[in-house]
Amino acid sequence: MKFTGKIDVPAPRQAVFEKLRDAHFFASCVDGVLDLVEIDDRHYTATLETRVAYIKFKFAVTVEIVELDEPVRVVARVEGTPVGMVGRLTATSAANLVEQDGGTAVNYELDVALTGKLGSLGQPVLKSKAKEMERQFASRIQAKFQATNAGSET
Repeated sequence: MKFTGKIDVPAPRQAVFEKLRDAHFFASCVDGVLDLVEIDDRHYTATLETRVAYIKFKFAVTVEIVELDEPVRVVARVEGTPVGMVGRLTATSAANLVEQDGGTAVNYELDVALTGKLGSLGQPVLKSKAKEMERQFASRIQAKFQATNAGSET
């Protein structure tokens, strides 16, 4: 499954890049990420818990930053296995940052593959869940930058 979109962030490109590059900030914007551990500056492990339709999933995931072009682009590869069942999650996430009107446009592309029980749920159910997570992520990033900007103006 491929997803593309754009998030308008009310902050300069360098500031957005630094925050997106901060694994703990990024994880705080993704619903269900727990126990993030930094192995080194390009490798992380975490737990991802989510509910798809009527099934609750818990994944042990590894994240690798595979491309870094400051302050323009970040590409990460995510691999995970659901706890207690056969299957696999693989995803590649790319974010391109473009300056616009005093802020930054984050143009993203996400390519996700699911196998096993999760893959058998069907594309419409999985796409719906992915779109929900995408909306939550975008609104959290925008809210965190708006809160930061509001705090710096006082």
